[in-house]
Parts: sequence; C-alpha cells; structure tokens
Amino acid sequence: MPPLPTPIRFDFQRALPRRTLLKGSGVALAVPWLSAMQAAFGDTSAPKPPRRFVAMTLGLGLVSENLNPATAGRDYKPSRYLEALGDLRGHFTVVSGASHPNVSGGHRAEASLLTAAPMTASAQSRNTVSIDQLLAKHLGGQTRFPSLVLGLAGSNSPSYTEQGSMIPAEDSPARLFTRLFVADSESDRKRQSERARQGQSIMDLVADDTQALERELGVGDRNRLDAYLTSVRELEKRLVASESWVNKPKPKVDITKPVDIGNPNDFVGRQRLMSDMVRLALATDSTRFITFHLGGSGGVVPIEGVDEGYHSLSHHGRDEEKLAQLALVETEIVKAWGDFLRGLMASDEGEGSVLDRTSVLLTSNLGNASSHDNRNMPVLLAGGGFEHGSHLAFDQQKNHPLPNLFLSVLRQTGLEADAFATSAGTMPGLEPTT
Repeated sequence: MPPLPTPIRFDFQRALPRRTLLKGSGVALAVPWLSAMQAAFGDTSAPKPPRRFVAMTLGLGLVSENLNPATAGRDYKPSRYLEALGDLRGHFTVVSGASHPNVSGGHRAEASLLTAAPMTASAQSRNTVSIDQLLAKHLGGQTRFPSLVLGLAGSNSPSYTEQGSMIPAEDSPARLFTRLFVADSESDRKRQSERARQGQSIMDLVADDTQALERELGVGDRNRLDAYLTSVRELEKRLVASESWVNKPKPKVDITKPVDIGNPNDFVGRQRLMSDMVRLALATDSTRFITFHLGGSGGVVPIEGVDEGYHSLSHHGRDEEKLAQLALVETEIVKAWGDFLRGLMASDEGEGSVLDRTSVLLTSNLGNASSHDNRNMPVLLAGGGFEHGSHLAFDQQKNHPLPNLFLSVLRQTGLEADAFATSAGTMPGLEPTT
C-alpha cells in the first residue's frame, strides 16, 4: 500500500489572527474549526466544520462482477476491487442496481452523469444543473472558489450550469496548485479587482435597462424577464464575492508545487496526483464542492501485465485476456480512490476527519462499457456522515433511481431540497449518522 499523504501544515502565526479578525467582522473563513485555533483562543463555541461533496467520475465504467459483492447487506464478502479497501469498509457504501431514469446513449450519457437529465443516443433534452453546481450556488459563497471542476485530460466535465452549459475542467495539477496557493502579484490583484468592478457595472446597466423594459411587456414576458433579472442578481453577488477575495491571502502549505505527469497514458499516476490537489483544496477550505472527471485513456496504462489500450480493454466483448488486463487497471483505479479516502481521514478537524464531513462519490455513466449500457451504474459513496459498511443491492432489471442518492447527499450536505431531477425521495438504506 502506498504511504499516506503528508499531513498539511499551515502558517498559523499569520493565518490565525487574520482569520479571527475577519470572523469577528462577520466574514466566515476556514480556520475557526481547526483544533489549533480552538487551542489558541479557547473557543469552545466555534462553528462546526463544513459539509463537502466530491464526485470522481469515470468515462469507462468498472466491471460489475469485480466491483459489486455477491451478497447484499453488511456481511458481504469483499469483491476483487474492494479487497484493498478492507480498512475502509466502515467508511463507504456499495450501491448496485441503480441508474438514472430515462437516460441512455452510451458515452453521450456522460453529460447526464451528475445532472440526471433525460437523454438518448439520438437526442438529448436541455441539460440541467449538476449536483455540484447546485451546491455551489447555494452553499459555495464562503470559500474562495465556490466549486472546482477538474479532469485528467482535456476540458470535458460532467459539471453543468443551470442553463445547461458544461463547465470546462482544469486538467493540470500544477496550474491548480498555483490558483490555490501561489500569491498573486499586485498587478494581478489590480486586474482582478478591475474585472470584477467592470462586471458589476455592466450588470447594473443591464438591470436598469431591463427594468425599464418591463413596463412594456405582457405577463408571460414579465415572468421570463423576472427570471432573467434573478440570474443577473446572482451574478452580481458572485462578482462582489470575487472582488472581496482578491486581497485576502491564500493558504500556505508546506508542499511544493507539483510537476504535471508528462505521460498521457499514466492514468492512475495522474489520478493520484490530482487527487492530492483535491485533498489540499478541501483541507485548506479553498472550496467545498469538487468534481474530478477521470474520463478514460486510450493508450496503454503503465501497469505490469497490461499491454493493450485502456479504452480497447473496456470494450472487451467478454474476451478473457482483455478482461484480465482490464481488471489490473481498474483495481489500481479503485486502490487510488481508497488512498484518497485515507488521506482525508488523516486530516483532523477536531471533531473528526475531513472525510467524516465530506461525501465522496465514485461512479460512471457506463454500467457496462463493452455494450455501452447506462444501466446498473458503478457506485461507491464514502464519508459525509452516512452510516456505511453495507452493500445496497437494488433490482438489476428495474433499477433504483440514482437521483435518490443525489437527494440524500444534498440534504446531508446542508441543502434542504425537495427533489433532484427524477428523484423519488432519498435512497433507502443510506442513513445519516451525524
């Protein structure tokens, strides 16, 4: 097993007084719930650590017989992929027999992975907001980045705005590290402030113009205009928040800037490196909502015993040799996910670990990549204050709505939603403990 990530250390001499002053003036920042602050100031009424959500998504699925245990419940025998997660068993739940209702289309269904918007191979209805962006909209205002959208290769992502537009992913751990932890120059800060002020001015003009127009419109158009003005006001709030962060110092960590992995086929190595950046972003409260789209590499993953491209292996057609090599690749992917969980467990927040209050989802739009089947999606959910340790096995023919799990996560993270997409309630068997 690879060594656990190095614990994160902060420059408390600088951060604690500044964060305390800001907290006293009504600005909620990251450090109040760290044990070091409580010890320094004797604060026994500090706010609880925040709830968070991380979605790690695969483009090529996971072979179900290697992932899902043969039996349901708490006494299941670990599957091949879960054997390496034995020490984490009480911290995650396996879900089988779940998928998004009215979603098909094979690889195209990647667009619906976190939105659950209905789609088929030939047509897609207008996409909707993804779960991470819904959380960011309502709960993301207390961090420098309301959300982070990350990937392994290219800008493709499963994160979508309320208007159904995809948010491009950042695929460079080095660039992400710079955004998170490298202080901007004075000229950069001035440019950022000016961009924010210009944006506010433009939004003010748009609001004035549209309000003047409203008097000339009918009821239906006024309703549509009101919806537009609401979006304008939300954008104004985000611009103001953006400007307010410009002159606030970024967190300091005792970890050097990473070097991006040059081999585009080193799927697992790049997964691990970006996962380290995700862990840092959460532990420093730079953001609370992250999507990390792993996608799927076409080349040969540098793992002993693998000599065929990952994408080709995923379309195995039940060929035994391809399945054997694919199992080697997918075992390492799940192992890397487990090490990410261990890293979150190693980050203490006083009342528990970062994992205790972070829901971490691993899933894919493909339940069977070989046949491009979107049913029976692979689903592992860890942390977040849920009661874990079980295999929730639903009907393989009549799948349980996966949006029910999304609704469970939304509520557990602090957003009291009535529904999400095609949900029919929360997911039975996935019960909160805190």
